[in-house]
Amino acid sequence: RIASLAPSGRSHFGSRLAQSAWIVHRRGAPEVARGATSQQVSKMARRARGLVALGAAAFVASRCLDESFVAPGASTAASRRDMFAGGVGALLGVAGVVEQADAYDLMPLPYAYDALEPSIDKATMEFHHDKHHNTYVTNINKALEGKTQPSLLELQKTAIQSGPAYRNSGGGTYNHNMFWKEMAPTGTGGAPSSKLEAAINGAFGSMGDFKAKFEAAGAPGARFGSGWVWLVLDKGGKLVITSTPNQDNPLMDGVDGTPGLPILGCDVWEHAYYLKYQFRRPDYLKAWWDVVNWKQVSSWYDDALAGKGASV
Repeated sequence: RIASLAPSGRSHFGSRLAQSAWIVHRRGAPEVARGATSQQVSKMARRARGLVALGAAAFVASRCLDESFVAPGASTAASRRDMFAGGVGALLGVAGVVEQADAYDLMPLPYAYDALEPSIDKATMEFHHDKHHNTYVTNINKALEGKTQPSLLELQKTAIQSGPAYRNSGGGTYNHNMFWKEMAPTGTGGAPSSKLEAAINGAFGSMGDFKAKFEAAGAPGARFGSGWVWLVLDKGGKLVITSTPNQDNPLMDGVDGTPGLPILGCDVWEHAYYLKYQFRRPDYLKAWWDVVNWKQVSSWYDDALAGKGASV
């Protein structure tokens, strides 16, 4: 409709862009949306609105330039430039193209749902990622609507003080991104780097002792109810094992646990294991070592030594 207003033979850029945007808005988005998550559908809708606004902005700007429209008494070239920039910016802002919080995305799994079997079954991976993780992403995006969006890593520091949505959903989004990345299909995760292995041996005695202590920290007797167990580089530069409740993590100021830079974390919420293991959380923890991506964990250890948190 916008495009049809353009004079014949003029304003081709604005005309065609507006026409394309209108088609995407009215036809393309519903087609693409089939089978997409609610978060993806929401993002596609924003992009469709953005295309419509961009088409309108281009059309208005091109018409004004074609008609040599300028403010009385102003320099022609300067006025056209100002008018183009101001008009396009205003239209995009009104349409919501420039958004402070453009939504964190649900991270796609870096492997197939069944790639972690037999340690973690396909059905658990499907609802853990597509339902639980997606809910955290959706809720933190709602909390940030209209607000400045920090990086997911930066969000963690003040999450507890910022309120439940930041703490639970922001923490849950970060923790799960880390969780998926620190796992790999069975037999492909490699071994800890020589530097990380030496640090683990120095802190815990041996790799076997480390695993036993990690499993003990995540067992129901130590972490009652839902939470996570972590391997953390603390503020003194030493590797320590800690656990946190719910979706808290060691990056958060005021955390109930050892603060620091996490390089490995295991989800011990029941939804992470109950379909396969029921009440046998210790069995889940033992089996989990077979899918740890030590290549990724070693890389995060190097980052932690340089004072950087895992960017997920």
